[in-house]
Amino acid sequence: MGINVALDGPSGAGKSTIAKAVAKKLEYVYVDTGAMYRSIAYYVISKGADLSDPEQIKPLLGEISIKLCYTEAGQRVMLNDEDVSDKIRTPEISMGASKVSAIPEVREFLLELQKNIAKENNIIMDGRDIGTVVLPNADVKIFLTAAPEARAERRFKELQEKGDKSTYDEVLQDIIQRDYNDTHREIAPLKKADDAVEVDSTELTLEESVEAIYKVITDKTKKKERKIKEIMPVRPVKKEHRLGHFHMFWYTVLRYIVIGLYHLYFNITFEGTENIPKDGGNIFASNHRSYQDPVFIALPTRVPLSYMAKEELFHQNVFFTLLIKAFGAFPVTRGKGDTQVIDTSIEKLEKGRNLVIFPEGTRSKDGKVGKGKTGVALVAAVAQVPVVPVGINFEGKLKFRKRVVVRFGKPIVPCEIGVTATDPHSLRTIKNEIMKNITELVH
Repeated sequence: MGINVALDGPSGAGKSTIAKAVAKKLEYVYVDTGAMYRSIAYYVISKGADLSDPEQIKPLLGEISIKLCYTEAGQRVMLNDEDVSDKIRTPEISMGASKVSAIPEVREFLLELQKNIAKENNIIMDGRDIGTVVLPNADVKIFLTAAPEARAERRFKELQEKGDKSTYDEVLQDIIQRDYNDTHREIAPLKKADDAVEVDSTELTLEESVEAIYKVITDKTKKKERKIKEIMPVRPVKKEHRLGHFHMFWYTVLRYIVIGLYHLYFNITFEGTENIPKDGGNIFASNHRSYQDPVFIALPTRVPLSYMAKEELFHQNVFFTLLIKAFGAFPVTRGKGDTQVIDTSIEKLEKGRNLVIFPEGTRSKDGKVGKGKTGVALVAAVAQVPVVPVGINFEGKLKFRKRVVVRFGKPIVPCEIGVTATDPHSLRTIKNEIMKNITELVH
């Protein structure tokens, strides 16, 4: 996970020019979100569609492919493999971008692209709602502003250099109108994030503005580096240990017996079994539908599982307690931070067992995936082991011959998504990735 800088502000404040210069100075990737909206506006206009009619615009989104290419000459904007970097910098396209950016489907279309770029790089992303909507957890948030007249003068000179015939008054009116549109739209209006630093560039030269933004970023990132505290030290599981042949033999025999019984009792199918690792030392993170869930997950796996179970289950009758312990259960107190649980989890993984965790912490009665807790993220970050997302699907109550579909997703490897520590930002990153994948498997 890279460092994310969100740079917001009104039209003509110099965000793009300043962001490019600062990104170059910091060796960050610059992401011009405004160019993305301009590209959509350009395409819509080229197709003769009405910019004020979302119903005409939405069908066109499937025809659009936008890529940001980085060359020695700077960032180039490719629209369906055509370089439109210069064509999208006109007042007409500027107004069009303001209109299309208010359409929810357009914003959703670009949001995933913007977030994916931010996940993989140290970036400076500029726009209208980066710090409030696109990257609400950005490491640094800046709101760059300037008086309308100063912004109009800068934009006018820029257009003149490109041979544009627009007058200063036209550019000023465009700025004023865009300010109104951007601050009054219903979807993601332009506003300063509560934790953003405001920089007014009205009286600043370009060089002074670049230096001011650069200083904010370096000061903020240094403070964050000092503040970030790991919750627990990272202890990568090396997967050097395997369960003994005797243990594995009897587990395999028992597993095939249980598979037969469960196929008789339930109409059960498994999807994505090619994603199940053949070795141990992995985490299976699943939605939680019933007490049968650990068994559903265990059936297609070759290595014995351990799983967390609420502490109350270990205070039932002695036979039941011995039974769930024999099948790998160990107690956890819900709502309580317990480092012993983490240590036990790591111990199970190091011994070559797989670990099942239900991030929601409780069963879902309606089948909807709830909000995940950070326990699974902490274990994954500490152990640095793959996390296999699982979706358990059935309707209503679990009864005889009920159709059950268990889906296994592709393993999520912490280091591959930039998670190499246990600080809050890293834990939030992997937790969100795990829950997103589980949700996609539940349908």
